[in-house]
Parts: sequence; C-alpha cells; structure tokens
Amino acid sequence: MATQPMKFAIFGDIHANLEALQAVLYDAQEQGCASYVCLGDIVGYAANPVECLETVRGLNCPTVRGNHDEGASGNSSLDELNPLAYAALMWTREQLSEEQRQWLKDLKLVRQVRDFTIVHATLDSPGNWGYVTNRFDAMASFSYQFTQVCFYGHTHVPRIFEKDDAVRASRGTEVSLTRGTKYFVNVGSVGQPRDGDWRAAYTIYDVQAQTISIRRLEYDIETAQRKIHEAGLPPLLADRLALGK
Repeated sequence: MATQPMKFAIFGDIHANLEALQAVLYDAQEQGCASYVCLGDIVGYAANPVECLETVRGLNCPTVRGNHDEGASGNSSLDELNPLAYAALMWTREQLSEEQRQWLKDLKLVRQVRDFTIVHATLDSPGNWGYVTNRFDAMASFSYQFTQVCFYGHTHVPRIFEKDDAVRASRGTEVSLTRGTKYFVNVGSVGQPRDGDWRAAYTIYDVQAQTISIRRLEYDIETAQRKIHEAGLPPLLADRLALGK
C-alpha cells in the first residue's frame, strides 16, 4: 500500500523567476516535503517562463491556472492589464510553444488535493481573478469552501484567515489546525513578493502534525534581475524584485 505524503510544499506566483523557484524547491526537499502543489501564475513578469513551466510540469504535481497563465496561453485579452503585465505577457507568449500554451489553457481553476482545496484567486468566482486581502473578502470564499483548508495566491502577500464563529486574520506565519475551524491560506509569492519582503515565499502543510507554515528564503536576486534586463523587459520589473513590491 502506497504511503500517503505527510508534508506538502505549496507554492505559486512564480512569475518566471527561475532563481526563486529553484531556491523554494531545494528548501522544500531539505524540509522533507514529499509532494508539491502549484497555485498558478507560473509565468509573467520575469525572464524564464519556459524553464519555470517545464520545472513545474516535471514535478507532475496538482496545479491550477492563474490569470497570467491564462493571459500567456492566448486565451484572453490583455487590454485591461497594467502596462508592465501587458508587456511581460506579450513577450511571454512569444517564448512559449503552442503545446506549452495549451497546457496552461487546460489547467483547472479549482482542485481538491487529498483533503484540501487549491485555487489561484477566490473560490466564489475563481475566473474573475478577485483579490482576497482582508477578512471580508475571505468570507465570500469561505462560503464555497467544503474542506477544512484551502490554499490560494494572487495577492502575493502571505496571509492566514481562520473561520469558526467569525472570520479573522491569524497573527504570524504558522498555525496549528483546530477541529471545527476552516483556514483560507495565502501561501505568498515565489517570484514577486509584494509585502515589502523581497525573499521568496511558499508554504508547508504538514498533514501529520496538522500545521501550516509560511517560509521565506533568500535567492540569487541579482541573476534574476540581470535576466530581465537582458530580455529587454521593462526595467521596473527587475527593480521591484528588490523592494518586495
């Protein structure tokens, strides 16, 4: 009988930052993670979309589609995006093969993995790409959450929301699960954090210990920045990495 994985490394918002992704995967292995889960936005912004996409595909892990994945697949208009995202996705479309774009297009918006749920944005309207930034936003997704834990991304800001009699944002970056309480967890961003901390973020779900931990890691940011400049992408995409914004 196959052994069930006890530790999941859950990550998203890679945004083509290969150096950050490699640091996360190395650390996850060091932490004893047996399985991986990707919350989408593999591509967009940075300079290694092909390498990041193929790295995630090589993990053969549950993955959901993010809005940048959808934009890069050619499945939607980019007209409503800000100029930085637009420029990066137009460039990214040229880097990806038709088969790679189709793989992104075929990703589901919501999945259940073992006993938890994954989504890129929100559970109430996952394809509208809304942002969950506070407990009022989280309440809408909790209404559609049928597992104790759901992991999401999109805001690039790690956050743990809890719901029992009320919805509240948990303090800190680690929580022990309590029976009767639901958790809606933003795992942070691998490749472009926006909480003022430039370090890559991802989350470990320890099934046996019933804990969720958000980890931060330094990575070779200078190389990631250099590649953005060499690719001819907007310089601000490189500058913002060091600011965590």
